[in-house]
Amino acid sequence: MTAPPPAEPRTRLAAVTAALRENPGTLRLTMVRLTGQFGDGMFQAALSGAILFNPERQTDPLAIAGGFAALLLPYSIIGPFAGALLDRWDRRRVLLYANLLRAVLIVATAAGLLAGIRATPLLLGALAVVGVSRFVGAGVSASLPKVLSQRWLVPMNSVLATVASGCAILGAGLGFSLIGVIGAGDFASAVATAASASGSIVSGLVVAGFRPRALGPDRDGPPGDTVGGPTGDTVGGPTGDTVGGLATVRAIAAGLRRGATAAWGSRDVTTAFLGIGAHRIVFGADTLLMVLALRRGDESAVGIHLAKFSAAITATGAGLVTAAVVAPFLIPRLGRPRTVVSCLVAAIIVQLTLVTPITVATGGTERRAELLLLAAAFLLGLAGQVIKLTGDAAMQIEIDDTHRGQVFALQDTIFNITFVLALAGTALLIPADGRSPAVVVAAAAVYACGIVAIGANSRRRTGPSAA
Repeated sequence: MTAPPPAEPRTRLAAVTAALRENPGTLRLTMVRLTGQFGDGMFQAALSGAILFNPERQTDPLAIAGGFAALLLPYSIIGPFAGALLDRWDRRRVLLYANLLRAVLIVATAAGLLAGIRATPLLLGALAVVGVSRFVGAGVSASLPKVLSQRWLVPMNSVLATVASGCAILGAGLGFSLIGVIGAGDFASAVATAASASGSIVSGLVVAGFRPRALGPDRDGPPGDTVGGPTGDTVGGPTGDTVGGLATVRAIAAGLRRGATAAWGSRDVTTAFLGIGAHRIVFGADTLLMVLALRRGDESAVGIHLAKFSAAITATGAGLVTAAVVAPFLIPRLGRPRTVVSCLVAAIIVQLTLVTPITVATGGTERRAELLLLAAAFLLGLAGQVIKLTGDAAMQIEIDDTHRGQVFALQDTIFNITFVLALAGTALLIPADGRSPAVVVAAAAVYACGIVAIGANSRRRTGPSAA
């Protein structure tokens, strides 16, 4: 079934409201996502205050890159396996337990901050929280088609992205506000971190209202997924099945392989992955550049630096919100591949014209360059989120339910690995004040390479979309 033609904003919003009212499951799953996003926004703001702009914890470019690597890479490695579990275990129980676990880990991280623990255990705690958050996000995305008809997936994704981004921005704003009121330092960051657990608690309570198996998957595993060896053990977990050790790993790896094959079988999904990968590489480089540029000047002026960083996050979030309005108009008119390419072309222009000035500005021109950087944050956030929404629509429409969780987890892996690799590479090259025009030009070249790769992908032949 194809999506209906785009409606006017007011009509589309009214239709989505009607769909939510007629299907309580959609509204409940929406609340799971929104409360989680709010808590994630607050937690990330608290971490920013604790690690990037905390006078008690000085960080250089390599330390910043190392922190992001510690937060994201381990989950990137196990993420696809986690996605296979989303296609095997009752997603309702997985989301419930994951939210409760996330709340416990957040409180533990806050306690560590309050105790003034060293950076390594602090990052390990943050790593666990971020990993669970990504797992929850993949689970919610994979579950949406179970509570909403296919024709509403594109407009609903757009509306949810708008509101979810707004919730994350509100959470981040509250986190920064708490730090601003209490004062920069470990104590303020600990209070903001502990408060962010509220999002996970509410999200867990909401997901508990679903019936077992209401969010899928349709069965315990894909057809032909024989699990176990001579003992006949089966893969299990929240459903109460027996865990079969090495056989479990083999079965999950087999499911992952089928998920990757399903993604490769769709040119639109592969195109979205290429666009997402290119954007995340650039976003990683730009994130480090932005942090370094906004910390220039008096090191004791933590409040000013934190305010600038908060403004940049808000600008990026505004771009994400705007993308939810733009995407439903672009995708039906241009098609998914052309939408991705158009966003990459626009991103190249933004990168060269609006990001470059911050790398060469000195003295009185720095303020103007900072304003241009905020504009770039908005536009790159807009372009990246349109690509993400295009990919979400492709995966939810073209990937069957038994592989969808695996494919969404693969997307998370692309997000994280490309982001961290870009951060690490940039940290080795960029000076501590962020003045490196070569980094900006190289990032624009990455966007161009993404366009070339998409062109090559559009000409390849594909078979069935699922193995």
